[in-house]
Amino acid sequence: MSVKPRRSVLYMPGSNQRAIDKARSLPADAIVLDLEDSVGPSLKVAAREQVLAALKAGGFGRREVLVRANGLDTQWGAEDIQAIAGSAAHGICLPKIESAADIHAVVDVLGDSNMPIWAMIETPAGVANANEIAAASPQVAVLVMGTTDLAKELRVLHRADRIGLQYSLGQCVLAARLHGKEVLDGVYLDLQDSAGFEAACEQGRALGFDGKTLIHPSQISPANATFGPDQKAIERAEKILAAWQQAEAEGKGVVVVDGKLVEGMHVDEARRTLALVSAIEKLAV
Repeated sequence: MSVKPRRSVLYMPGSNQRAIDKARSLPADAIVLDLEDSVGPSLKVAAREQVLAALKAGGFGRREVLVRANGLDTQWGAEDIQAIAGSAAHGICLPKIESAADIHAVVDVLGDSNMPIWAMIETPAGVANANEIAAASPQVAVLVMGTTDLAKELRVLHRADRIGLQYSLGQCVLAARLHGKEVLDGVYLDLQDSAGFEAACEQGRALGFDGKTLIHPSQISPANATFGPDQKAIERAEKILAAWQQAEAEGKGVVVVDGKLVEGMHVDEARRTLALVSAIEKLAV
């Protein structure tokens, strides 16, 4: 079973060479070099060239490195996408995707490239059409929540429980799972509120997200801890697999672990847990 760790996905401004250089040594599972929100209009072209040079130089280890392009509705979008398609990036992140048509337009610009697409859901239309977006192309690999813009568009209050966003978050998790995609929670803006960030990670994990997008290196460790299997989960997965294999060898049709019936779905979950652990270990090599 092949699993890619995406517990922590850190945005880094493509216009900041020091930030790009620092990203090479950070323990984030994935890095998104940003050409959109964090780059002013006068720096867009220079940032693109800087990011392309960084990708060519490499040095990011085994982690995924993506580039967030400007939207196709901007003067930089098409050139961004074409440049990223020919680069060493592992994928392209697209802002404000609202329909399958948006995905098809990006695929057309990517041309012969089969580069994975991470589609950002940041608007009411994006949420309403999350199912068709996830199904639009095999190249769509991940749905990414853009909760800051979404909250603004929905006019919801900024509350710790994110009650105004929970319907949207759930809809996107459902769409991702329906089509075998992964899904990432949005960013947490208050860098001084570490307890609040950890609570948001816990909530995101409970809602079914695979990981969280981040805006600062200080957020990496808590995200990795929350979205990665803890020792208890690892030990249980190992116990389930061992019991299942023993039952198969003995021709038994019923498996019980710690007094609880184990079925095929529990075995699949255990295998995924251990595959994720293995993939995380390989990132550190």
